Amino acid sequence: MKTPLVLLLTGASAFAGAENFDKSTGAPPKGWSSGVTGSGTAKWTVEKDDTAPSKPNVLKQSGEADYPIILSDGSAVKDGFVEVKGKALDGKDDQAIGVVWRAKDKDNYYVCRANALEGNVVLYKTEGGKRSSLDIVGRKGGYGVKAKVAPKEWHTLRVEFKGDTFTVILDGKELFKVQDATFTGAGKVGLWTKADSVTVFDDFSSGESK
Repeated sequence: MKTPLVLLLTGASAFAGAENFDKSTGAPPKGWSSGVTGSGTAKWTVEKDDTAPSKPNVLKQSGEADYPIILSDGSAVKDGFVEVKGKALDGKDDQAIGVVWRAKDKDNYYVCRANALEGNVVLYKTEGGKRSSLDIVGRKGGYGVKAKVAPKEWHTLRVEFKGDTFTVILDGKELFKVQDATFTGAGKVGLWTKADSVTVFDDFSSGESK
């Protein structure tokens, strides 16, 4: 019996969900749908990892594509949060840890990614399959912010979103805010990498506030 990622609650959140990828190995997790923005082949597999924050398993992306993406099949989120623990293992062109929200499909969504190769965190919108970075509140131009994203170490990436405002938090520290109104309705949440990134994820969670 498939356990839904999103559980109905009666507290401060309309719903919240969590996934630690510990139910099966060797295949994509049940209750998730993977794809690619652009070209290439994604490879999402649940695997055993002794370093997992919640043992024994992690979700690993080891394929090569423009933008591998995997979305939860659970209920859509409009205003709330998405959070994951991620670790960049390898990649000559990119080493990305990404979270997705308000996704309509594999070609239309918001994504925030921390990059261990570049040492920065950037928030983008992907519209019609085309990705573009968004300006930080209080600053015109530029490209995200510099941040310590050590390779082969676990980091916690979180985005809180309400209306047209998104707040990016890395390892418990707020980095910046972005405002954009391209996608305003509820959408899927999920995970994302880029190019030849080999990335593992654990302790994914999301929730929507009333």
